[in-house]
Amino acid sequence: MDSVWFVAAMWVGLALAASVISVRLGISVALAELLVGFFGGNALGLQPNDWVNVLAGLGSILLTFLAGAEIHPEALRKHLKPSLAIGGASFLAPFLGAWAFAQLVLGWTPPAAQIAGVALSTTSVAVVYAVMIETGLNRTDLGKLILAGCFVTDPGTVLALGLLFARYDLWLVAFVVASGLVLW
Repeated sequence: MDSVWFVAAMWVGLALAASVISVRLGISVALAELLVGFFGGNALGLQPNDWVNVLAGLGSILLTFLAGAEIHPEALRKHLKPSLAIGGASFLAPFLGAWAFAQLVLGWTPPAAQIAGVALSTTSVAVVYAVMIETGLNRTDLGKLILAGCFVTDPGTVLALGLLFARYDLWLVAFVVASGLVLW
């Protein structure tokens, strides 16, 4: 299984299998993808490669875009404080919990444990988003509030990665100044 193309094809095939399983069993696609991914990585011994990383990056960008497209700006303004609270909690609880577990219980190095915390907090939002869309709860007021909270969680991921792994030098200062000017 050294061929990059074979491994990428296997992962894409497993993603298709997850879709078929979710439809046949009537379970969430996100849950089926997690189970099939676990099977592919552990039972089949598949490891990520460059193509898988590109596909995963495109998928995360698409998911973020779709989550943002589901948020109506007026619903976000209407429920700003609750969505900020939900978004903050939905990022911080899994992030801090996974980080602490990986570092204190599993004995991982701090950077590895931090990455685990970020990855698992982001994954939890992806699962919530997928379930909300699949069940149609995104059309209710409560669903819109929860989706707004999920949308708020994404900047938490970006901020955590930036704060934990950025190089604090003059390039960062230039980036922050340039970003502030562009956003303004």
